[in-house]
Amino acid sequence: MKKVFYFDAADPFAYEALGRELYYLLEETRKPDQELIFLCIGTDRVTGDSLGPLVGHRLRSSNNNFNIYGTLAHPVHAINLIDTMEHIYENHTDPYIIAIDASLGTKEHIGYVTLKQGPLKPGQGIAKNLPEIGQLSITGIVNLSGHPGSYLLQNTRLYTVMNMVDCIALGINHAEDYFPPLEILSESI
Repeated sequence: MKKVFYFDAADPFAYEALGRELYYLLEETRKPDQELIFLCIGTDRVTGDSLGPLVGHRLRSSNNNFNIYGTLAHPVHAINLIDTMEHIYENHTDPYIIAIDASLGTKEHIGYVTLKQGPLKPGQGIAKNLPEIGQLSITGIVNLSGHPGSYLLQNTRLYTVMNMVDCIALGINHAEDYFPPLEILSESI
């Protein structure tokens, strides 16, 4: 059974719970020799869809050894997602991908971060047909689900997005204490 966890980003300790659960899921599902890849999906041109690149930017700015794809400088979005996936599989042996993206949801879950065992289906909120990605997925629920999704993403509060960015980046960095050190650090494409 696939596990899904919800974390209220407004809770100042949510990042610790996220980091702990991330570590446990990695212990259960990742082989010790698999390279860990954080694939942060979205664009900085739409507030609600900027969660992924902001998390990638924050992780790249922190003192860690993560393989990160998708930052403010080099976002990964619908146009270059397939090429980025091909690049990852060409340059990393048996990668373990954690996909990070914004999502739309119910009113009571706006501002929550989810951690799910299983792939992410990017673009669902705006009716894009993109491939599923990752062994684990982290999403930030930035706004209500509905039509048109692109309008809802454009009218998302930056404050809501930034709370979730902080929670996700701190949670990943908190879990890093448990990760074995990586020898290879990738460059963004």
